[in-house]
Amino acid sequence: MYQQKVIPVSVLRVYQDRVESRDDLLAVEEPLEIRLGFGPLDNRVERNLAVTMRTPGHDEELVLGFLLSEGIVRRAGDVLRIFHCEKVKSPEARGNVVRVELSPDFEWYEGAFQRNFYMTSSCGVCGKTSLEAVQAACPFPVQSNRFQPKPEIVFSLEDSLKKHQAVFAATGGLHAAALFSSSGELILVREDIGRHNALDKLIGAAAKREMIPLAHHIILLSGRLGFELVQKAVMAGAGALVALGAPSSLAQSLAQQYGLTLIGFLREGRYNQYI
Repeated sequence: MYQQKVIPVSVLRVYQDRVESRDDLLAVEEPLEIRLGFGPLDNRVERNLAVTMRTPGHDEELVLGFLLSEGIVRRAGDVLRIFHCEKVKSPEARGNVVRVELSPDFEWYEGAFQRNFYMTSSCGVCGKTSLEAVQAACPFPVQSNRFQPKPEIVFSLEDSLKKHQAVFAATGGLHAAALFSSSGELILVREDIGRHNALDKLIGAAAKREMIPLAHHIILLSGRLGFELVQKAVMAGAGALVALGAPSSLAQSLAQQYGLTLIGFLREGRYNQYI
């Protein structure tokens, strides 16, 4: 299914001494509705799970990564298939509604499809509660032998990512998440207007390739490191999480608790590793 990621627009570029008319590109942002089907194969029940704003493309990976990183399913095998719904209420919704068919063995319970984590900084819930929520849902044990990528490999990551950010290069409006091997080999790159979506797409892509847990892999993010992004990396069993921006205090606490190597401020030949 074709999904447009950029659209052409006309802009006025204003300088101190002149104004120029020119063509430009913007990253597309559209809603994605996620529906779940579960129960016996001959008597399925449907629930609306969530609506997220995303850049179209890799929708199946986005949904699978979301289900895994939010602890809604424990493993990729809980999902039978993911597909775009053809029967929608309006032409605008075509390509923007996805249904997930869960295994008939999936254990449904009341409230199972409510989000398990506190995702906003204004929710008023203490950090201790947030950390305990991850601990209750994470399918992987704490990593006793912390994975330590070599500095020369960490320094090489940003340049490798830039070479594969096609839509960002055209628009400047997307976040990126990239997966690297322990030796610094670029394996996957996903982009999205939402930093959480970019990481979910990456996790979903890795899960489809049966790579989860990512204990000896490096995830690189183009932005900052909030708690919810570290949470997703922990749920994917990642060994190291690197970002161009700064982590929050709660993000650092969660990474430390799970033995996840956390690196921020990767730029200009330096970085901070939080210990």
